[in-house]
Amino acid sequence: MKILIGSPIKQKPKILEEFLYFLSKIEKDNNEIFYYFIDDNDLLESKKLLKKFYKKNKEFIIIKQGYSNDKYICDNFNHQWNDELIWKVANYKNEIINFARENSFDYLFLIDSDLLIHPKLISHLINANKDIISEVFWTKWTPEGPELPQVWQCDEYNLFPAELIKANEDEKLKAVLDFIEKLKKPGIYRVGGLGACTLISKKAINCGVSFDKIYNLSFWGEDRHFCIRAVALGFELYADTYYPPLHLYREDDLKKVEQFKEKIF
Repeated sequence: MKILIGSPIKQKPKILEEFLYFLSKIEKDNNEIFYYFIDDNDLLESKKLLKKFYKKNKEFIIIKQGYSNDKYICDNFNHQWNDELIWKVANYKNEIINFARENSFDYLFLIDSDLLIHPKLISHLINANKDIISEVFWTKWTPEGPELPQVWQCDEYNLFPAELIKANEDEKLKAVLDFIEKLKKPGIYRVGGLGACTLISKKAINCGVSFDKIYNLSFWGEDRHFCIRAVALGFELYADTYYPPLHLYREDDLKKVEQFKEKIF
């Protein structure tokens, strides 16, 4: 298999260093792995880390320069997005998809640059034999909030299924709790939305999946538009829970890295 790992990158150096380290540990299992990064960093140290990674992987990597100087605020509370940032990232992801299509990759693995993945993850997702599948990771979207998955069941981020949209709040809450508990158990589950750590097959790429904005849809975020388009094209979306990545959503999360390394290496 020929696999492309793609990521638009605007990241703090300490987090980026760990991201690249974990990518370097991926088990290839006789597959060819290539990288396509878009360097949207405004920190020189982050740019240097990408150059260092490039020097070690020259034959297998493309690094393109990003094209804007907008400010993406990422602190120890949350990440602050606006429409301009979202659709810039969507364009970057489409560029990566187009490269995968034009160069006949068997799979594209799109990953955010604040995720640390298990060395077996990509081979495991390929063996799941799904056209679109994400590995579930957990995040406290606010420092005091509960850990929640990056996958959902319907609409923008409903954790209950679409058929319960008119149900009472107790029924919805039960469905949400059941969904969360299910995702904590190893398995592969059909979902309504996903993103950030996603394997996409050549078949799905050639059929036209993309992050283009659907003009008559008000949902916020490029992943919603990707997922709705994919389902409309006839694909189902799946979530895998065997190898959850560590999400370095805040710099404070770096204190979890050593324990994560001990667990998987």
